[in-house]
Amino acid sequence: MPALVNYSGDDDFYSGPFCSGDSGILLSIGSRVDRYCPARKRARISGPLVVEGSVFEDKRPSIDRLPDECLFEIFRHLPGGRERSASACVSKRWLTILSGVRSAEFYRSKVPQGQSDDMNVDLASNNTESISADEDLEVECDGYLTRCVEGKKATDVRLAAIAVCTSSRGGLGKLSIRGCNSNRGVTDLGLSAIARGCPSLRFLSLWNVPSIGDEGLFEIARECHSLEKLDLCQCPSISNKSIVAIAKSCPNLTALTIESCLNIGNESLQAVGKYCPKLQSITIKDCPLVRDHGVASLLASATSLMKVKLQTLNISDCSLAVIGHYGKSITSLVLSGLQNVSQKGFWVMGNARGLQTLAYLAITSCRGVTDLSLEALGKGCPNLKQMCIRKCFFVSDNGLVAFAKAVGSLESLQLEECNRITQTGILNAISNCNSKLKSLTLVKCMGIKDLSPESLMLSPNESLRSLSIRSCPGFGSMSLAMLGKLCPQLHHLDLSGLCGITDTGLLPLLESCEAGLTKVNLSHCVNLTDEVVFALARLHGGALELLNLDGCQKVTDASLGVLANNCPLLYDLDLSKCSITDSGVAALSRVVQPNLHILSLSGCSMISNKSITALKKLGRTLVGLNLQHCYSIGSRTIELLTENLWRCDILS
Repeated sequence: MPALVNYSGDDDFYSGPFCSGDSGILLSIGSRVDRYCPARKRARISGPLVVEGSVFEDKRPSIDRLPDECLFEIFRHLPGGRERSASACVSKRWLTILSGVRSAEFYRSKVPQGQSDDMNVDLASNNTESISADEDLEVECDGYLTRCVEGKKATDVRLAAIAVCTSSRGGLGKLSIRGCNSNRGVTDLGLSAIARGCPSLRFLSLWNVPSIGDEGLFEIARECHSLEKLDLCQCPSISNKSIVAIAKSCPNLTALTIESCLNIGNESLQAVGKYCPKLQSITIKDCPLVRDHGVASLLASATSLMKVKLQTLNISDCSLAVIGHYGKSITSLVLSGLQNVSQKGFWVMGNARGLQTLAYLAITSCRGVTDLSLEALGKGCPNLKQMCIRKCFFVSDNGLVAFAKAVGSLESLQLEECNRITQTGILNAISNCNSKLKSLTLVKCMGIKDLSPESLMLSPNESLRSLSIRSCPGFGSMSLAMLGKLCPQLHHLDLSGLCGITDTGLLPLLESCEAGLTKVNLSHCVNLTDEVVFALARLHGGALELLNLDGCQKVTDASLGVLANNCPLLYDLDLSKCSITDSGVAALSRVVQPNLHILSLSGCSMISNKSITALKKLGRTLVGLNLQHCYSIGSRTIELLTENLWRCDILS
């Protein structure tokens, strides 16, 4: 008590009502009693304190009480990217404010003019650790980083975080947004944050983001003047206004893709052609507002255009006439689903003689492609090297042969679902084609029938190196025999899905190939037997590198021993669904296979756990082993193989 009575220290005395912070109980004591209140830990009170009917607001200072304008100014003075990233993690409000600061608005400390260089050196030496911690402060934002957000991860908050965190680490160069969160999807706010924080953005791809509209792209146009590639797919809220703004503000744009955007039309293409002199690639697909006027204006203005894709558009012969006249720099042209273009349009495009540099041409589902127009294209494209025709039902043997004679530089020809083309047309095209043709591909051409060819004066094609005939059920043994005589220098042979061919028909073709086959695909040729494998190993074993026998159920263990002894360069062997047993695997492993890297035994149900020793031996060089649907191999065997063949990727 004497100590309390005579106390004269720094602690305070309080007269009046007393409140105990520990108990939280409000006490009412007469004001005539003076009490000693020693210094103690402050009670944590988050709300106003009520004492005897009076309200006392918590007057402690807090940065959260500052308005957004003050926080904006504070954040603008943060010294480096590390501090900005740490501040952005505090709350969504801070992240939102930080993402609103443009990259150019951040404060850059400058050395006063009167400060000497010696003083700068001393400061640097005394603060080495501090400088090291903030070494990313002065990193140039040249756009080295790439980010891709998909599905549920595509939100405004994530985009804001990307904008804040990448600005000081090389800068964001590529951004792809695929889909969006159903509850909190990407909107114009998120894209605006990217624009303000990432002025170095060069590539922007938006797929299936219906909530992004013109406002977001307006901000991109205002801030990202280095934009080179823009890819828009299924963006119904984006209209001509924002594309025009992009065209005016981004003169370095070199590639533009617009797919399934319902509100983008002719005005956008006109602006792009006018304001983007460096444009080299344009893809427009399924945009109902794009018509002849927009396409013609773009192609007439964009003199540097090299790659053009026009798919499922409401354009007519006029657009193709413009392509044929102004497409002097076009090297790749893809036309698909142009139902309103007639034979006249393709004929004029070829006869305009403007496509002098065209090297690749692909036409799909265009009813205007006929024998007459195809011949005109062959004559009008003297440097055409690759030609692909799909689902053009009015092209017949006459048009194919005329095209083969007219085109002078063709190296690759691909025909898919052209059902009026027959065996005679194929053989004549191969014989009459120029000496540069290296690859011929036929897919699902139902008009080809295995008939005995007429007495034709056909000369062999010495340049053809690759022949692929897939899923043409009418192609049989007689056709193969004729092809063998016409193509003596084949290296690659793909006959997958030809159920009608037999050993008798394929053997003459194998014997005619003088150069040595390196890649052979006979998958799902169900009538082939071990005899074909024996012939392959005997005639081409020294060059054979890839052999696919998937689904050839008549191939047995006898083939594996022959392959092991005669094919030292074989690196990819597919025996899926063949009649292979443990004996066949053992025969394959008896001879060291130094180059065998990929082995597929999927669906070989007769292979059991007994093959583990042989598989371990083969696994010394394997990097891929497919044991799917091998139901006689137990899980324990798979585990042992996985442990021993740690370099090999095993599918089971």
